[in-house]
Amino acid sequence: MNPVEFNLKFATRLINHGPTSIITSIHDGKPNIMAAAWVCALDFNPPKVTVVIDSKTYTRELIEAEGTFAINLPCVKQIEMVKKVGSISGRDLAGTDKFAEYGIETFAAQEISAPLVKECVAWLECKIIPEPHNQNTYDLFIAEVVAAHADTRVFSDGRWHFEGHDELRTIHHIAGGAFYATGQAY
Repeated sequence: MNPVEFNLKFATRLINHGPTSIITSIHDGKPNIMAAAWVCALDFNPPKVTVVIDSKTYTRELIEAEGTFAINLPCVKQIEMVKKVGSISGRDLAGTDKFAEYGIETFAAQEISAPLVKECVAWLECKIIPEPHNQNTYDLFIAEVVAAHADTRVFSDGRWHFEGHDELRTIHHIAGGAFYATGQAY
């Protein structure tokens, strides 16, 4: 893992290709992690993203209370972890959290309190821009990216380059627990 912070003008390029994401959150010392497929770039300067987070999720409760969250981009070697964190609510673990339950290692973010997941290939630290109508009606959150990091083995100079690193390719959920890896560049 080689996470390097880079110029925010490239932040939206991390998610332009529509990869499955992992959302991490924390509030009052209680962390959570969930899989998310509906994450999208919204604006460039400052960089903004949208993410849909169902009103019934524990993650939603935490991010609304804290006002921040992280978008982590998992890779091929993390598909089983993605399936696990996407299939159970943090509320259902009887006093333990998903990180502990599944042995997920993290490291500290620079600008927010949510943990970042080790072995992912990119990370966006996000601060919610309150839009109660969108949040309550559509489960849609708008957030400003306040820091961005990527693994330099597969992202540098504002570009993805997965060649020679198949296990680090980002993944795409297509339904029913099936995933595809980001393909060949042309």
